[in-house]
Amino acid sequence: MTKFSQEIEVSGHLIDSSILTKIFDKIMDLHGEFQVEEINIGKKKKDPSYARLLVTGKNQKHLDEILETIHREGAVSKIQKGILLKKSPKDMVMPDDFYSTTNNHTQVFHNEKWIQVENMMMDKCIVIKDNRAFCVPIRDVKKGDEIIVGEGGIKITPPERPREGVNVFEFMGSSSSSERPTQHIAKKVAEDIYKTKKSEGKIIIVGGPAIVHTGAADAVADLIKLGFIDGVLAGNALAVHDIEYATLGTSLGMNVHDATLAYRGHRNHMETINAVFRAGSIANMVKTKKLTRGIMYQCVKNKIPFVLAGSIRDDGPLPDVITDVAEAQREYKKMLKDANMVIMISTMLHSIATGNMLPANVKVIVVDINQPTVTKLMDRGTWQALGIVTDVGAFLPMVVQQIKKQKR
Repeated sequence: MTKFSQEIEVSGHLIDSSILTKIFDKIMDLHGEFQVEEINIGKKKKDPSYARLLVTGKNQKHLDEILETIHREGAVSKIQKGILLKKSPKDMVMPDDFYSTTNNHTQVFHNEKWIQVENMMMDKCIVIKDNRAFCVPIRDVKKGDEIIVGEGGIKITPPERPREGVNVFEFMGSSSSSERPTQHIAKKVAEDIYKTKKSEGKIIIVGGPAIVHTGAADAVADLIKLGFIDGVLAGNALAVHDIEYATLGTSLGMNVHDATLAYRGHRNHMETINAVFRAGSIANMVKTKKLTRGIMYQCVKNKIPFVLAGSIRDDGPLPDVITDVAEAQREYKKMLKDANMVIMISTMLHSIATGNMLPANVKVIVVDINQPTVTKLMDRGTWQALGIVTDVGAFLPMVVQQIKKQKR
């Protein structure tokens, strides 16, 4: 065994659920090496298989990166170490390097035995209490909770491939159509925004996380910085992804500029939420210079109000998010009072909610890659609506470019 090698083992339905193939692929994708030292294939359909591999990296850091990646595919170290625990420093704050969960069946090695993690959900932390392991959301973390840190002592069992045939979702295609974003359409939108603002009109943006995924966050931040936006309506996701991108360069762990998966990127989403909780609020992150760019930064810096409405699916959510739906709705309504133009970007949920609060004389611009979404939002009863089926990542930077030309 070389200095930068480690034996790992994996068991389960390795072949028919493609678990072993995925592990091989991950090792090769990360430019590591492996040697199959033992493999036993189950003889019958329900029999599990077993494999033992020697995994080799260029150095210890490289090996650790490979091991962390394949652990999430079901591999465990042959020499099993126990989990590491750290206490939560205060309510609703996880310790640094907390383990961020998947939604797969998970066990942890504690007091020389494997114990099942209860209440399994993704993007949470694991709390150990009375020799039991619990999946806990950040808002339920209490000061002094024993929380798992690092990746050691954790065993994930990926789901088996369904035996009933192809998943129904594989047959469901999107019925959307898209048109290429053109300079002409971008110019028209830019002119409308410019004229509305020049006549002291009030412009509100309703945005979803796709703004960040597609690379349009900088364009929206520019619009706020240039003084064309008077308020932002969104949910937890836009704020989290925007701050993740502004502080870590990723969106849901993917590098925004080249769409590659960042090392340990799976943690970035929850790391961002933890950072905001540590600061206390988005405004405090800006005040302490932990947040120095992005949509939320420009809102705080330019005193542009924002309302983040909570949802049952939110991670965290951030301390700035209004989790009382009725209160969030009231705040949305306050923000929309006397609005002259509302730009709805890649969020059907918040856009429909907003559309229901708007009088028919408000100009509405809907931008989304999904044709049915645009159609649905255009049918809100407004007589001054412009629907654009396109990729916001390509379109919004064009609009900002045109606005800058108008300003000259």
